[in-house]
Amino acid sequence: MVDFVEEVEEQLRAERYANLARRWLPWFAAALVAVIVGWLGVWGYDSWRDRNIGIASVAYDKALTALATGDQTAAFDGFAALGKSGPAAYRTLALMQQANIRSVANQPREAAGFFDQAAKAAPNAILKDLASFRAAQTIMDVAPYAEVEGRLKTLIGDGKPYSLEARELLAIAKLQAGMTAPARNEFSALSLTLGVSPGMRARAQSAIALIDSGQGAVIGQVVKAAATMPPSLGPTMAEAPNGSEPDSAETPSGNAQ
Repeated sequence: MVDFVEEVEEQLRAERYANLARRWLPWFAAALVAVIVGWLGVWGYDSWRDRNIGIASVAYDKALTALATGDQTAAFDGFAALGKSGPAAYRTLALMQQANIRSVANQPREAAGFFDQAAKAAPNAILKDLASFRAAQTIMDVAPYAEVEGRLKTLIGDGKPYSLEARELLAIAKLQAGMTAPARNEFSALSLTLGVSPGMRARAQSAIALIDSGQGAVIGQVVKAAATMPPSLGPTMAEAPNGSEPDSAETPSGNAQ
């Protein structure tokens, strides 16, 4: 009798387990398929991205080589292709290289347009602000002061990677616009700011001295010519290992306010 009861209970348990299996097996199978598909999707995307980065690295290096040998047309065309469809960092840097080529050709407005495109395509704040800074710098001699000021003020503030460079350029723009007293105030504040490089502090102090001596009319061009530029990204990209996409520029000068 006991054996019979145990056998019935065993059959009932088996039926219960079978019912549970029939109920949950489709959900389990669907979840397993979703995990496999998700993993394959991630693997496929990573492979596609790495392949595109490798192709972009070779194309960028080829354009840099053309630029180094003086073939600006081939270099510009090579950068143009990357600027339209390359990975984000390479697209940004290619657009900046196009802007540099146009700037050297004395086409500041067109150059600024490429820098603006680079800022929009930038994958991080450092590249974005670097491109925006170079756009403002490029049009300084051809744009009204209000336009230059508007561009630079967006780059100034806590946490902005090129805040100090933008403040120095703004002071120079004030001098070029004949705003000697405000320019002197900018240089004075800059010379007392924590994090300013020795070279930038020396330029600010020299500008103040020249303004006080009555030579403010010429100091703008002198300081502008001596100002330290933000780090160039061309050599950095050329030295980057093929197959890896750099995601930031070299560390900018101090930005403590």
